[in-house]
Amino acid sequence: MNTLGILFTVSMIAWFISEFLYKNMLKSEKEDKKNQDKSTLNILWVAIPFSIGASVIISYNTHFPILKGNRILYVGEFLIILGIVFRFIIIRSLGKYFTVDVTIKQDHKIKKEGFYKYLRHPSYAFSLVTSLGLGLYLNNWLSLLFAFVPPFLAFAYRIKIEEQALVERFGNEYIEYRKKTKKLIPFIY
Repeated sequence: MNTLGILFTVSMIAWFISEFLYKNMLKSEKEDKKNQDKSTLNILWVAIPFSIGASVIISYNTHFPILKGNRILYVGEFLIILGIVFRFIIIRSLGKYFTVDVTIKQDHKIKKEGFYKYLRHPSYAFSLVTSLGLGLYLNNWLSLLFAFVPPFLAFAYRIKIEEQALVERFGNEYIEYRKKTKKLIPFIY
């Protein structure tokens, strides 16, 4: 296995371990307002592993290259690492307000600085950057489709549920914040 292949394997293991740790360590607490998740966490935990497995299997069994040569592998690996690292930074920046299940804390405040000045859901955006990186690394149009679309659909549903909870809790403050920011892509979407 070459250096890039080793880096890819290590980054995929790091991705899995980090998400597993988030899921098990960053759950809502007993006193938090719960029952707002509507199974979005479970949907994500089905969609993302399915998309990873399906995209890898497809890449081994079909040949629909995005580009010739190895450059796309480097771009893909760069995006995988970028997504993992920035998702970690964003989760740390939210501190106790980040939970893996849709939850509003008692003293919850809307974060509007840093990445949140431009995006309402930057941790989801960078998770999707990782998925995009996987699809590019596999250099297969079908793999790219399977790597990106299931997580995107799962996050889109989660965003809808999460924003309903935030509007319910914060009302006009969140509605005004939503008017000034984008969901996942700065200045675009």
